[in-house]
Amino acid sequence: MSRFWKIALTVMVVIVVAAIGFRLLHKSAGTASSPTGQGKDGEDTAPVPVTVVPVVKQNVPVYLTALGTVQALNTVTVNPQVSGLLLSINFTEGQPVTKGQVLAQIDPRTFQASYDQAVSKRSQDRALLATARSNYQRSQDPKYSQYVAKMDLVTQQNTVTQYAAAVAADDAAIRDAKLQLDYTRIRSPIDGLAGIRAVDAGNVVGTGTAIVTLTQLHPINVMFSLPEQNLDMVRSAAQGGLPLQVTALDRVDRHPIASGGVLKVIDNQIDTTTGTFRLKSQFDNDKNALWPGQFVNVQLLVSTVAGGLVIPAQAVQRGPDGDYVYQVQGDNTVKMQPVVVAGEVGDSHVMIGSGLKVGDSVVTEGQFRLKPGSKVKPLKPGEVPAAPTAAELEKARKEGKKGGRRHH
Repeated sequence: MSRFWKIALTVMVVIVVAAIGFRLLHKSAGTASSPTGQGKDGEDTAPVPVTVVPVVKQNVPVYLTALGTVQALNTVTVNPQVSGLLLSINFTEGQPVTKGQVLAQIDPRTFQASYDQAVSKRSQDRALLATARSNYQRSQDPKYSQYVAKMDLVTQQNTVTQYAAAVAADDAAIRDAKLQLDYTRIRSPIDGLAGIRAVDAGNVVGTGTAIVTLTQLHPINVMFSLPEQNLDMVRSAAQGGLPLQVTALDRVDRHPIASGGVLKVIDNQIDTTTGTFRLKSQFDNDKNALWPGQFVNVQLLVSTVAGGLVIPAQAVQRGPDGDYVYQVQGDNTVKMQPVVVAGEVGDSHVMIGSGLKVGDSVVTEGQFRLKPGSKVKPLKPGEVPAAPTAAELEKARKEGKKGGRRHH
């Protein structure tokens, strides 16, 4: 045998021996590292404790959600209707005001003088009118009519008409002067909440000067937008007769901060730039939970599904082929059951469209230890597995020692 073949044969023998040794070593390490309660194939022999809940049937409300903005029912910026020196501010910032309440006072002396002049002018013209009427009536008396020229009679009649018109003009001037005088007392046009005043007493104000902004908080509006694909659903629900219910939720923890709202208006056009349509809802806001300019999450109730199938949201797992749950079968083994989620039910549950039926049991806690066919020990929510007995601990210790031996 040549030297070449000797070397080749030696190399082959070394490779075969190394392969056999590696296989034996890998088998021994796998046995030693297998956990207590598992067989040689790595399958669990002890049932896995998991939390299990049944599928229940209940009426499920269907909501559309959106981000909304609180808007005052009425917002009024109060401006003077006459110019003058602002004598006083008669409201407290941030406090409610009532319709007709005096908010500020402008110096009325100039307007009072104009009113007095108008009243005096009317008195003068009334006296002239009375004299003209007396002369005209005397000229028509049969005792004097023969001595009065017809032209003079016509002149007297026209004088009466002229003074009557002057008195009517005086009446109008008095009304205007009285109105200007009343405008010196700036009154609230609505019931609302006063903001921060924009001017101080002592300033000369005009018709363009803002005094304060008033907002009406009872009731109050919440404006929000929905995608155009929801328009038909909302319109159909709104035509049912009863107003659709709206709830305002806090933006942080999604807890209701105002309920009992109703949908008032669906806008008459779709915004082509965003593909959405606007809606207006109204709340009584008795507790002032909503404030103008506040952002809230809005829930619009559009329908209620009778007899929907509901499970906890944490039972639903996401897989490469879609959503699924671990369903517990009659022999306490689990299978991966594909499901279709039809919608959310509150913050912690979902409604199942297909894949399950009433009474089916699904795993809500402990899924990470499961695979199809795993044996489980069903537990109720909040229940914990019983502590192992002394015999079970001793058995596990012995099996651990046996499994930890290495083959040489």
